Amino acid sequence: MSFKIIIFSTLSLNLLYVITLAFDPSPLQDFCVADLTSSARLSGVRACKDPAKVEADDFFFRGGMHLAGNTSNPTGSASATVAVNQIPGLNTLGLILLRVDLRRNGFFPPHIHPRATELVTVLEGSMEIGFVTSHPGSNKHFSKVVQKGDVFVVPVGLVHYARNVGKGNAAALVAFNSQNPGFVFVPGGVFGTKPPIDAGYLSRAFMLDQKIVEDLQKKF
Repeated sequence: MSFKIIIFSTLSLNLLYVITLAFDPSPLQDFCVADLTSSARLSGVRACKDPAKVEADDFFFRGGMHLAGNTSNPTGSASATVAVNQIPGLNTLGLILLRVDLRRNGFFPPHIHPRATELVTVLEGSMEIGFVTSHPGSNKHFSKVVQKGDVFVVPVGLVHYARNVGKGNAAALVAFNSQNPGFVFVPGGVFGTKPPIDAGYLSRAFMLDQKIVEDLQKKF
């Protein structure tokens, strides 16, 4: 085997290793139902319940996902989560589900899920969903008005948003391919940090007057 082939094979294996680490690990058994009484944590997930004590209810949740959430807040949005705490059988399976609701003109601010791709199925109304490609590149903006019954996918780690563009309420089911996708809301993640990021620096970074930055920091 030539030296070039050896180097190429080594680089390929290293790249595969990095890609593998970028997502939740594959389970090594049929299931690992979370033991909600245990304080032990394994890579951010709960310890497994004794398989002999597992029952059908460990894979079931009756929680009113058909009901709209309370959107009486500044963004006009609400979300309800089905994750390990609701369905212990989801533990290690790399999946959670959300119901999101937006009142008229409601929105979710630009945000990031660092560990998951997002799949949105609209149940009611009309939503504009958009995401922006990463740098280096053109920071291209992809957006689509998604209607009832339509599906839209947001690639992992990209800044994205959703807003209600219809005349009534909107609702959607959102699936993530990670047990812990992470939620980083850009406005709060920049202007609402504790302790705050230097306002002078932020004013230069966002090309804003420093007083405006200081006012934004007070709001978050």
